[in-house]
Amino acid sequence: MRLVLATCSVDYVGRLTAHLPSALRLLLVKADGSVSIHADDGAYKPLMWMSPPCTTLETEGLWTVCNRAGERLVVTLEEVVSDSSHVLGRDPGLVKDGVERHLQELLAERCEVLGPGWTLIRREYPTDIGPVDLLCRDEAGAHVAVEIKRHAEIDGVEQLTRYLHRLSTVLGPVRGVLAAQSFRPQAKVLAADRGITCVLLDYEELRGSEGSTPTLF
Repeated sequence: MRLVLATCSVDYVGRLTAHLPSALRLLLVKADGSVSIHADDGAYKPLMWMSPPCTTLETEGLWTVCNRAGERLVVTLEEVVSDSSHVLGRDPGLVKDGVERHLQELLAERCEVLGPGWTLIRREYPTDIGPVDLLCRDEAGAHVAVEIKRHAEIDGVEQLTRYLHRLSTVLGPVRGVLAAQSFRPQAKVLAADRGITCVLLDYEELRGSEGSTPTLF
């Protein structure tokens, strides 16, 4: 990645024309060839940019960035304050915290937060239409199927309903619990109509931090 801090003006010529008057700006050139022009505000959004594939021709005091469509980004450099290049290497990508698999792992270890005296039978309990996230027993020994979502919508209720139908043909009566960090109002209404209990999860509490107790709707 190349970072150039310079006083410059910029012109875009393509489907329309646009002009940035002279000012101190950050020019960012990535390994994929993309060029973006940034001010000291506007968060992550550049003022102008050229996405790859594109090529940059540098001459004295002038950058001309062209793409395959013939659009051009012309940067006129007046004073270069800093020009540095850095090899970042391959990025491992974004790892999200609190995704459904993490929630499933945490609830499997602490399924008693869903109800006192609950025990885990199995994670990813198989059915002929796919596995239910957790199969548990409640304090009375009855089977409970738990489907886990980050954000529960009507589709989650329908999914759990299908699992309950399949499980009941093998295990007998099975109660359903939909556990999530947030719920659409329509999902809660449909769940109540289907006899499914909704449990609001506090992810920080599950990880061992302070938080509110899971709430039954």
